[in-house]
Amino acid sequence: MQLAPKFPMLTLLSMFYYICLRRRSRSGTRGEALTSRRAVESGQRAVLPVSVEVEQYAKEVLDFSSHYGSENSMSYTMWNLAGVPNVYPSSGDFTQTAVFRSYGTWWEKCASAPPPFRRTPKGFYSQDYIELGFEEPVYPTAVEVLETYYPGAIVQILACSHNPFSQSPPTDVRWEVLWSGDPTKVLTPQARQFSPNIKHISFPTNLLRLEVNSSLLDYYTELDAVILRGVKERPMLALYKMPVIDISDLSDSEEELSDLGGPFRQGGDGKHQRTGNGYFDKLPYELIQLILSHLTLPDLCRLAQSCKLLYQHCCDPLQYTQLSLQPYWARLSDASLGHLQSRCTLLQRLNLSWTGNRGALTQSGFSSFMKACGLSLVCLELSCCHFLNEACLEVISQTCPGLQELNLSSCDRLHPQAFIHISKLTRLRRLVLYRTKIEQTAILSILTFCIELKHLNLGSCVRIEDYDVVASMMAARCRSLCSLDLWRCRNLTDRGLAELVSGCRMLEELDLGWCPTLQSSTGCFQHLARSLPRLHKLFLTANRTVCDSDIEELAASCPSLQHLDILGTRLVSPASLKKLLQSCPQLHLLDVSFCSQIDMRVVQELCGLFPNVAIKKSFTQ
Repeated sequence: MQLAPKFPMLTLLSMFYYICLRRRSRSGTRGEALTSRRAVESGQRAVLPVSVEVEQYAKEVLDFSSHYGSENSMSYTMWNLAGVPNVYPSSGDFTQTAVFRSYGTWWEKCASAPPPFRRTPKGFYSQDYIELGFEEPVYPTAVEVLETYYPGAIVQILACSHNPFSQSPPTDVRWEVLWSGDPTKVLTPQARQFSPNIKHISFPTNLLRLEVNSSLLDYYTELDAVILRGVKERPMLALYKMPVIDISDLSDSEEELSDLGGPFRQGGDGKHQRTGNGYFDKLPYELIQLILSHLTLPDLCRLAQSCKLLYQHCCDPLQYTQLSLQPYWARLSDASLGHLQSRCTLLQRLNLSWTGNRGALTQSGFSSFMKACGLSLVCLELSCCHFLNEACLEVISQTCPGLQELNLSSCDRLHPQAFIHISKLTRLRRLVLYRTKIEQTAILSILTFCIELKHLNLGSCVRIEDYDVVASMMAARCRSLCSLDLWRCRNLTDRGLAELVSGCRMLEELDLGWCPTLQSSTGCFQHLARSLPRLHKLFLTANRTVCDSDIEELAASCPSLQHLDILGTRLVSPASLKKLLQSCPQLHLLDVSFCSQIDMRVVQELCGLFPNVAIKKSFTQ
C-alpha cells in the first residue's frame, strides 16, 4: 500500500529518527525534539532565528590540575589565561602565558611514575585540565584558543550547564563535549589560533573546560587566551544540522544507557534475559574472566544485562581489583559508587582523580564506599578531588590500613589540619602532595611515622615554613627515599640539602627547580653529586648560580644520569656540557634554555655529536 503524497518523509528512516527522539535529546527538551520531528515529517525546515554573536574572553580561571608557575606569582601560571591576550600573535617562551607542569614522556618513564590503570578507555587521552568562567552564558558557536608555543596539546573542549558565578548551589550539573581529538604534534612551535568545529548544545554556558595531553610535544605548550563566541538565544537546528545519534545509544526509555549507574541498577533483572548461552557457558570460568578483563567499565556494565551467566562473570570482584573512574569524572555520582560497592570487595587500586566536584560526590557517599571497599586498597589516586575534607582523610586512614600510594595532587581546598591523618598510614611508599596546603607540623608527623616512603612530592607546597627542618627529618627517618620533588620550595638552604643527601643516599630523582636559596658557591651541588651516585634525574631549573664545577662533578660522580635541567644558568660553558655528555651515556634529556653561554650554534653542534640526547633550548621571538 502506498503512502499518501502529503507524507513523503514518513518512511522507515523517519520512524528510526522518531525512536531516536524518544530518548532525552541532546539538542533540546523532549517537546522541542518532537517539534523538530514534525518539521522533518512535514518536509519543512526549522527556522534559524537571527541573533547577535557575543565574543568574550575568560573572566576567571576556576580550576586546574597543574601549572609550571608558582602559587605566589603570575609567571607561567594558569591565571594568565584570564582576560585578553598578553603575547599572541608573538611566538616563543613567555612568562605571561599559561604553562602546564610537564610535557613529553619523560615523566612517565621515571621511577616515581605509577603504572597505568587497566581498562582505561582508548579514547581517554587527557593528562591535565583547566576550567574557565566567562561573563555571559551563551549557546556556543565557536571556541578559539590562542596557543603561542608548541601547540597541539588540546584533546578535548567541554561546556558545563552550571553558571559558576551563580549564588545558588549547583544542581543537575551537565557536561557536554564540544570537541575532542587525538594528541597531535604540530610541525612548528610557532603561535596559532586553534578553532575546531564544535558541536551545538542544548543549554547556554559560561563555563568551559580544556583538557590537554602534551605527551607528543617536544617542549612545554603555552596558552595565552581563550575566546568563547556564542548567541544568547537558542538556535534551532536546520535539517542539515540535525545531531548525529550513535546507534549504540538508542533506547526506548528515558534512562541514558551511557549513564554509569544504569547498568548496575538493571543488571540483576532476569525478566527479559535469554536462557540459552550456546557453547559460551562451556568455556572455562578463568577464560571467560580473561576475555572480560579487556572490556571498559561501561561495556562490562552493559554486558551484565545480557544473560545470567555473563551477569555472574561481570559482577565477579576479581574484575574490579583495579578501577579507574577518572575517565568518567563528568558522570560519576554517589549513586554510581553505591552500585559499584558490592563488586569492589577485592579492590586494590582505585583512581578517583578529577571526580566529584560541584556536588557530584559527597563525604557520605565517598565514606560509605571506602568503608566497604578500602580494606585491600594499596593505591588511591585523588588528584583534584575538591569534595575531600578532613573527615574523608580520616576515613581513609581508618579503612585503608595497607595503603601504599596516595595522590592528593592539587587538592588545594583541603584544610591544613586534614593532612595530619596521613601519618596513620604507616605503610605509605608513595605520597603526592603537590599544590596542597600542608603545613610543617603535618609533614613532620608524616615523616616520623611513614618511614617506608620511597617517593615524595612536595612541589609548590608553599605553607611549609622551614624546609631545612623537613630535609633533616627526611634524612633521619626516610633513608629509603628514591625520588623527592621540592619544586619551588623557597627556603631550602645548603645546610638542609647537605643533610638530605647525606641521609638519603638511595635518591635517584631530585627536583630542586626554582629553589632560589640554594647557592653553588657553598659547594652544595658538588656535595650532592658526590653523595648520590645513583642519580638518574636532577632538576636545578632557574638556579642562576650553577657553574662548570657543578657540571663537571656530576660528570665524574653520576654516570647513570638520564635527565638534567639547568635552565637559566649563566655560568655553564659548552666545554663542561660536552664533558658531561661524554661521561653520562644514558643521558636522554638536557634542558639548557636561557643559558647565556649556550647559544643555538652550540646546541646544534652538541646534537650532532650526541644524537640520542634531546637538548632543549627554548626561544623568545
